[in-house]
Amino acid sequence: MIESLQQFDAELFLKIHRGFSNPFFDWLLPLMRNRYFWAPLYLFIVVFCFIEYRKKGWYIVGMLLVTFAIGDLMASRLIKPLAGRIRPCNDISLATDIIHRVPCGSGYSFPSAHATNHFAIAVFLIFLFYDKWKPILPIALLWAFIISFSQVYVGVHYPVDTMAGAILGTLIGLTTSKIYKKLQPQL
Repeated sequence: MIESLQQFDAELFLKIHRGFSNPFFDWLLPLMRNRYFWAPLYLFIVVFCFIEYRKKGWYIVGMLLVTFAIGDLMASRLIKPLAGRIRPCNDISLATDIIHRVPCGSGYSFPSAHATNHFAIAVFLIFLFYDKWKPILPIALLWAFIISFSQVYVGVHYPVDTMAGAILGTLIGLTTSKIYKKLQPQL
């Protein structure tokens, strides 16, 4: 069963990694997974929260940081070492099939911390702002999906890694948004 899943995952990985290969994606998708590319968005969210919500903005930003920290700790420090799955770009059985679009890294693959963190943040923001701004739902989910898809395209994660990260991140975002709503100050 597990071997069949790994075979399916490797085949799907190659269909995305090699099958969607084109010069535009080769330029765009490495940017989409780069944290510095998204720095202006992160800064906008922080400034928006402080300007729009004043004192309450500190709580929102604090919970965003907690959401990110929980996602990163669970994916990178807890689950990855336990799972011990090699990244596709480091898998010797795929060595002739990998297109090196970004440095591979030496860490483990399952689950994707990028997917976990971005889905956690996206879901937290959706639950926080959906009542006031409905477009946040498709925009935030598309943002997290593009970052997750980019991880597969550049060759550092298998599709199951990003799907597991998306599920884990969604659960974390749901949990932290519920905690925030219970603990939020009445300002």
